[in-house]
Amino acid sequence: MRIGELSRRTGVAVHLLRYYGEQGLLHPQRRPSGYREYVEEDVAVVRRIRSLLAAGLNTSTIMTVLPCLRDAGDRLVPTCSDLLADLHRERARIAQAITDLQTSMDALDDVIAAAPADVTRRALAALDA
Repeated sequence: MRIGELSRRTGVAVHLLRYYGEQGLLHPQRRPSGYREYVEEDVAVVRRIRSLLAAGLNTSTIMTVLPCLRDAGDRLVPTCSDLLADLHRERARIAQAITDLQTSMDALDDVIAAAPADVTRRALAALDA
């Protein structure tokens, strides 16, 4: 199938499919005309890529874990023993990012709470405008 058909079947924009190819996540064959030719399995691969992106993994990490995953209905199942260690590291990285963002939000809340009432009223009015 050509890239437009893969885009239609996966709901992923053509430029993203090209990007996945550039990142080594998809490996389409090239027709003599230069068009990319995808196989049926690429539909499932794109869905795996999207799931992993939604989980917060970047494309370089996805490239290392993608070969060690298979679809099992509505979830991905690891098939390589060393993959779990990589996934735990990614989870720890994401958890730290969440902690850092929460700390930043708490600091902003402290600054916001310290504002005088009239400043808060004007700020809220500006937000509503």
